[in-house]
Amino acid sequence: MTKRIFRSIFLVALAVFLASTTIIMGALYSYFSQVQRSQLKNQTILAAQAVSYEGLDYLTRLDIDGCRVTWISADGAVLYDSKTDSGSMENHLQREEIRQALKSGYGESERYSSTLMEQTVYAAQRLPDGTVLRLSMARYSIITLLIRMSRSICLMILVAVALSLWLAHRLSRHIVQPLNHLNLDDPLSNAEYEELKPLLNRIDSQQLQLKGQETELKRKQREFDTVTNHMNEGLVLMNERCNVLTMNPAAARIMGLARPYVGINFRAMNHAEVLEPLLSTALEGTHAEEAVTLPLGDYQVDASPVKSGDKVSGVVLLMFDITEKKRLELQRREFTANVSHELKTPLHAISGYAELLKGGLVRPEDVPHFSEKIYAESQRMVRLIDDILKLSRLDEGADGMDRESTDLYAIAQDALRDLGDAARKANITLTLTGASCPMEGFPHLLSGIVTNLCTNAIKYNHPGGKVDVSLANRENEILLTVSDTGIGIEPEHQERIFERFYRVDKSRSKAVGGTGLGLSIVKHAAMIHDAKIDLRSIVGLGTTIEVHFPKNNT
Repeated sequence: MTKRIFRSIFLVALAVFLASTTIIMGALYSYFSQVQRSQLKNQTILAAQAVSYEGLDYLTRLDIDGCRVTWISADGAVLYDSKTDSGSMENHLQREEIRQALKSGYGESERYSSTLMEQTVYAAQRLPDGTVLRLSMARYSIITLLIRMSRSICLMILVAVALSLWLAHRLSRHIVQPLNHLNLDDPLSNAEYEELKPLLNRIDSQQLQLKGQETELKRKQREFDTVTNHMNEGLVLMNERCNVLTMNPAAARIMGLARPYVGINFRAMNHAEVLEPLLSTALEGTHAEEAVTLPLGDYQVDASPVKSGDKVSGVVLLMFDITEKKRLELQRREFTANVSHELKTPLHAISGYAELLKGGLVRPEDVPHFSEKIYAESQRMVRLIDDILKLSRLDEGADGMDRESTDLYAIAQDALRDLGDAARKANITLTLTGASCPMEGFPHLLSGIVTNLCTNAIKYNHPGGKVDVSLANRENEILLTVSDTGIGIEPEHQERIFERFYRVDKSRSKAVGGTGLGLSIVKHAAMIHDAKIDLRSIVGLGTTIEVHFPKNNT
């Protein structure tokens, strides 16, 4: 803009100068022409008076520099000429200035002289004897005048151009300076140019709109970031070249990245190769989904194309964690298989014994023994079904059950009393220590926790071993501890013993009549009470299980 203003001012100044010079030169040329005519007239009148007194002698002595003198008779013959031989000159009677002088006493004209080859001004004065004295003087044309004044004119042009450049520079900077310092944050505060007010009003209006839009966009961006940053599902938005536009922290964590990366090509990221078929399908404009294995586990990945008209302009990836779902499905399959297996064994035994009794293949004295076996296997099935029903109810949570005020120490006393016979048969010493522990809970579930922990401690103990049960009423929790001196649990099994039907030693479990569901019941009952279970075990020395019941939830 500064250059355009500078150029405009410079050209205007130069044009004004040239126009002014032209006008001035024209005015000067006209003025000097009038002066020249006036001077020539005066000289002619004076010279005519002198000639009328002295005659030709005066003309021969006359020396007027730059002026031609001609004396013409009344009939037009040239009597004398200061520049040319009078005898060779043509008759001048028809010359305009001569005719005017003969008629009125004085005449003048201006024409191109073929003799002198230049523009000439003529002045003629009639003498008393009827002759005419004419003086003529060459007049320079405007072009000739310019040529003769070319040095001065060039100097003037140089000065004018320099002055125009300086003025254009100063003026352009002066004009543009307020524009360069406009306060666009507050357009209406600028008062330099009245002509800018419509523009400034428009800018102010647009700024208000932009600020409103910016506020709205920031609000939506905050909402979007809040939602995506707290999503457990991974979200990745990329353009048609697979450059990442948005990635939430969950997606970065799932992909094994230190942080979300934006602007990086997704295909260059870790573990992206497993998602390549999904990306290719989505970039072709078709929705695709597939279960894949990523560093953090198994994920269901949905790839959806983002279309602009008929063209795919991007891809959205959503990653849903299905690790727990697959684990639960596996557990359900294992549970079904385990239940089938656990029920199959006693059913085969019952069926076999019943078939022998039905066929009369059992001696009378062996009938009680076979009956006892059938009863034992049926009771095992009853216990298994009872435990399965308990777990089924526990899976549903505490819905439909009401918490009651109870005393965990009293519950533990009742449980140990019921287990006294089993402990004596196994030659195990049961002890209970602690004090009253009042709490809010579900008594039958709490009893199940104590009973199952103590039953396992008895079954998997050495003859002559001990089971110590202690209760502690602490400031923020109630602690139940069951310690035994049994066979212990190897480290690789400690994390899985609370799974359904999981047995460390299957042959021993079957020998002691366990269903494999006792610790699963303990785990679910503890979860309903928001309790935490800790396990410590050393193979050959025993196991200690602690259940921490928080008081704020009791």
